[in-house]
Amino acid sequence: MTDPRLITAVERLIEAAERPGHVPLIGISGAQGSGKTTLARAAAQALGCAHLSLDDVYLTRAEREQMAREVHPLFATRGPPGTHDLALLSATVAALGAAGPEQTTALPAFDKLADDRKPPSQWPGFKGRPRAVLVDGWLIGAIPQNADALAAPVNALERSEDADGVWRRSANARLADGQAALTTGFDGILFLKAPGFGVILDWRCEQEAGLRGSDPPALGKDERARLARFVAHFERITRHMLAGGVRADTVVRLDRDRRVVDVDTNGGPER
Repeated sequence: MTDPRLITAVERLIEAAERPGHVPLIGISGAQGSGKTTLARAAAQALGCAHLSLDDVYLTRAEREQMAREVHPLFATRGPPGTHDLALLSATVAALGAAGPEQTTALPAFDKLADDRKPPSQWPGFKGRPRAVLVDGWLIGAIPQNADALAAPVNALERSEDADGVWRRSANARLADGQAALTTGFDGILFLKAPGFGVILDWRCEQEAGLRGSDPPALGKDERARLARFVAHFERITRHMLAGGVRADTVVRLDRDRRVVDVDTNGGPER
């Protein structure tokens, strides 16, 4: 069950951005498994909003495979900067903001188990003009790193597969290029802050188990190792965001069980 304080925090961001003729765009950010999609869905239902996820606007598998060939093999893995179709996201947000009362806007959808975007015939729709558009995604609000921070690898993945830094520099540049869509284009951003990077793999395993309809222990050692490699693609920017490299109007500190510790707004923390 979503903590009511989080719904209230989202509503406050919406209220601060509401004005005639404008549909507020609110971002909900957080590391993998932090509960950002669950919160966005609950808030959208409670507050009369449309919900989109960065996870549903990944580039297609074929497009990522092309990036892997032309730029760096690690771009075949979805999630890092450069692997999202930000033009599709922006077009969908614009369509929702311009929709009439009887108009239905198609919302992109991605099949994570197939690792590819669903065909448009399978996309859900949102009817009418929403009070606000809520977008969840781990990259929302992330601030690019400076060049010095990119010099040394942060984990075994970067040491063995990106020793020359081509992938991380390219991803950082693509994050900077996407600032309008991922940071400055939002009216407000709420950041679900994990207690540390050490919890992220456990959270991601719980998330994967949920997708498969099983318990996390049932994933097995090999599956956990696969997910550990996947999570390593996100480690650099996640650590950067947890250390302050994120623009957020509201920061929600979580404990390792994803319980709310406090909600920090411009007016200070609420417990």
